[in-house]
Amino acid sequence: MVHALSRTATTESASFSLSSSANSVSRGYVATAVLGNAVEFYDFVTYAFFAVFIGQAFFPASSPTTSLLLSVAVFGVGFIARPLGGVLVGMYADRAGRRPAMLWTMWLITLSTLGLALTPSYAAIGLAAPAAVVAFRLLQGFAIGGGIGPTTAFLIESAPVGRRGLFASFQLASQGAAAFVAGVAGIAMHAITTPEQMASWGWRVPFLVGLVMIPVALYARRRLPETLLAPCAKAGTWAGSELHLHRRTIVLSVFVVAGATVSTYVVNFMTTYAMTTLKLSTGGALSATLASGLATCVFALLGGWLSDRYGRKGVMVWPRAVAALITVPSFMLLVHWPSTVLLVLVASTLAALTGLSAAGSFAAIPEFLPAGVRATGLAIAYGFGVCIFGGSTQFVVAWLTEFMGSPMMPAWYVAGTSLVTLVAMMALPESNARDPR
Repeated sequence: MVHALSRTATTESASFSLSSSANSVSRGYVATAVLGNAVEFYDFVTYAFFAVFIGQAFFPASSPTTSLLLSVAVFGVGFIARPLGGVLVGMYADRAGRRPAMLWTMWLITLSTLGLALTPSYAAIGLAAPAAVVAFRLLQGFAIGGGIGPTTAFLIESAPVGRRGLFASFQLASQGAAAFVAGVAGIAMHAITTPEQMASWGWRVPFLVGLVMIPVALYARRRLPETLLAPCAKAGTWAGSELHLHRRTIVLSVFVVAGATVSTYVVNFMTTYAMTTLKLSTGGALSATLASGLATCVFALLGGWLSDRYGRKGVMVWPRAVAALITVPSFMLLVHWPSTVLLVLVASTLAALTGLSAAGSFAAIPEFLPAGVRATGLAIAYGFGVCIFGGSTQFVVAWLTEFMGSPMMPAWYVAGTSLVTLVAMMALPESNARDPR
């Protein structure tokens, strides 16, 4: 087993080579890495599920639609900081190691989540309330963007030969698990509170629940081994001097991420969409969250296994192509015959297809990048892809739905970005045979 190696940001190194014993990292350590990732994403996606109530608390407006648009706009603010977090934390992870970078992001997510849970409402402190929410969302986005690179690099570098796809898929599966748990928390609060209580304080409880798991994740991450050892570059070398050699891969990867992130955040938005557009009950809307989170978790793992067996490219392309074809007809059925059953079916199907496709992507992108810039390169591709496309998704679909007067806009947005993603996927070669060391 690889022995833990702790380094500081001032360590005289710029990149590391993969230890020959990294493949012996235990499954327990992999579970520890993804536990922290799940906690980070739980706090981030919980905001999306309670956007209606958060809008009422912090962004009172003359109409419910304006309040909702302001709330989802601030949800998008959290994505602005992702590229910056990806670059800074990614470079730190490629120099100081994966473990210290993952610990740093956990501390940041702790502070941001605590702030969101405890910020008084607009009625209590006025404009200071929305200003604080924006600040904490920026910090939360910085932490999420920074955590993706080192966590995924750790998973890739820990994997036995022939199982990198499966190990990398735990990154996405943990996000699905986070959505599932957030859905459980939402349904539980809906069951035990009145609508007035939910709007007043009930939406805060799931954030506080997330805080309970953070000390566990922090303790567990402190015990992780370091998967990158042996400095091999000159001191003071900037990662950008090597990153520019992989700029084509990184740019294409931004558009590969686009389809997955738009689909993911449309699915996350389905709770709000079901309540505000389809006029379904809160409980029925939240049930779609449970189903889609579970589908993401299960099908991400299946996608990772399939990508090891049959190659990354096919697993990336075919589910995304199916999503591009069936999303619009599926939403047509949902709009004409709105029901909880159909909502759950549409949301879980889109989540399953996204899980399959994105699992291959999470393995392929870091396989194209050498160890010394792996965390940084992946974080840049993911951070910019999610910032440009994912961060705007909920605001765009909410605004288009209101402006065009058509509840079909989320479906058309998913279909359009899926086509762009397919072009980028086809331009990338197969990566399964590459040695990521």
